[in-house]
Amino acid sequence: MQLDLNLLTVLDALLEEGSVMGAAERLHLSSPAVSRTLGRIRAVTGDDILVRTGHSMTPTPYALSVREDVHRLVRQAREVLSPIRELDLAAMERTFTVQCHDAMASSLVPVLVGRIQQLAPGVQLRVLAENTVDTDDLRHGRVDLELGGGRPGLSEFRSEPLGEDRLVVAMRADHPCATGLDLASYAAHPHVVISRRGRLAAPIDDVLAAEGLRRRVVAAVATVSGALQIAARSDALVTCTADFGRPLFEAFGLLARPLPIEFPSAKISCNWHQRYDSDPAHAWLREQVRASFEEITAG
Repeated sequence: MQLDLNLLTVLDALLEEGSVMGAAERLHLSSPAVSRTLGRIRAVTGDDILVRTGHSMTPTPYALSVREDVHRLVRQAREVLSPIRELDLAAMERTFTVQCHDAMASSLVPVLVGRIQQLAPGVQLRVLAENTVDTDDLRHGRVDLELGGGRPGLSEFRSEPLGEDRLVVAMRADHPCATGLDLASYAAHPHVVISRRGRLAAPIDDVLAAEGLRRRVVAAVATVSGALQIAARSDALVTCTADFGRPLFEAFGLLARPLPIEFPSAKISCNWHQRYDSDPAHAWLREQVRASFEEITAG
């Protein structure tokens, strides 16, 4: 049997008002329309629902027994179909999954967690490392936000630029270039490339080639921390972002020197699936990410 769930709305009004006329006024319907719907409700339930007693109507025992359930179902249906405009951050309980590289996890994530705990203590953050290959995690909702330099090309994804982070050259404190780094010495020293796919070359190699220079790449590693650990134990140089790399520079006792050649700053984006466009909680999370990024770069 196919049920018309609109009957619940009318039934709720009838049980609350105790009359056809009162229910009609509440629902902005005519009394004959509500009377016809009451007839349909009686046919579906096999119960009279309301019976006349003198000049008023009295609910049947069955009507009294289901009144609270009907009211609760109608209220829940309205909540489901009504967009949520305001968040109760103090009461919100939700787990968000964010994916980013390890330098961002070391710099932005601590600030983000601090903001979330202060504003919405019931929210949990799950931080995942970048994958070595592209996945459908963002599409299928296994990841809520993807932070990094890439921007999805398909229309089902959304991408918002957070800002930029300039590139610097990280080296150990007693490195031969610690007192000064020019282009010739930059090209002459060994390099560790950061590449989640294991690529041994980067766009900066094209810029060097235009200057007639070529650097020697000794390793490609998937994480910034892995590359910086090599730099801390050798003469290898690591080209990476300044603001997001700063906590790791400090942790490994490394210096950061300006890149000795003109090169664009790294663009940082926040990516998500379009299913979350109208989700107030997800929009709030994106606001916290933007604020955390601004705090990091301002510092």
